[in-house]
Amino acid sequence: MLLMISGLSGAGKSTALHALEDLGFFCTDNLPAAMLPAWAKHVRHEHAAVCMDIRSSMEPDSLIEMLAEVREQGEWGMLFMDASSEVLQRRFSILRRKHPFRSQQPEDASLETVLAAEREALSPLKEMADLVLDSTTLNPYELADLVESFWRGRSANTTVGNNLSCLLMSFSYQGGLPSEADMVIDLRFLPNPHYQPLLARQTGQDEDVQDFFDTYPEVAEAEEKLRQWLLFVWPKLKRERKRYFTLAIGCSGGRHRSVYMVERLAAWMKQQKFAVPMVRHRELDRVVKG
Repeated sequence: MLLMISGLSGAGKSTALHALEDLGFFCTDNLPAAMLPAWAKHVRHEHAAVCMDIRSSMEPDSLIEMLAEVREQGEWGMLFMDASSEVLQRRFSILRRKHPFRSQQPEDASLETVLAAEREALSPLKEMADLVLDSTTLNPYELADLVESFWRGRSANTTVGNNLSCLLMSFSYQGGLPSEADMVIDLRFLPNPHYQPLLARQTGQDEDVQDFFDTYPEVAEAEEKLRQWLLFVWPKLKRERKRYFTLAIGCSGGRHRSVYMVERLAAWMKQQKFAVPMVRHRELDRVVKG
């Protein structure tokens, strides 16, 4: 399996590459575009990853054509790293680094202009990607965890003959909508165990909270409707040749209702064997990592 990492400068490509290296991948950074076919042939029997971005070829069209050609010759996965322009500006300002795409712009161009030009130039690459990871709100540890989950998810889904990977994510509306979500489900209409003193500090992974939800028929009904929706939409997503799907389920605090439903749906999807979902609990992960 070969993985390709690309994306905007400053969006976390190096972090993603290091995460794969920790998993035992043979990793190459900033490979010149002209060398990609020979590299792919050399490592075709390995788990290998290569980082290709605007540094690899200052002619974006040539880079995109080369990547498209190589992907047709073997089994490739592709990650595209993205982030908001505001965050990218702040990262470059803090690091005091010269943006690699600046040489392609007028000397008096602002950093904002350079970032916008790179984003536009690489937009076709973003469309080619199996997964777009937005690092705007992620720290390096969270980003590395998602990259590792992406690889494990692809490996597991390949085993069961499924080329559509799925991420189930719980989140809190107080922390904002997850930008990477393809579909968002709001569970704030369900009973909230937060108001039960003995349950407030627990999560949807705890047995007491699960027992609480089991007493409400509307919770089971909501789960069943989500199951039916997934059964309906999954073959249609595959028909559209979609490679990665993120379903984000939210509630007020991101600890009880959304966590419970993500865990329930993940277990059910594994039983159905039409997907081996990755699971991320955004708010719980942030608490654990402090």
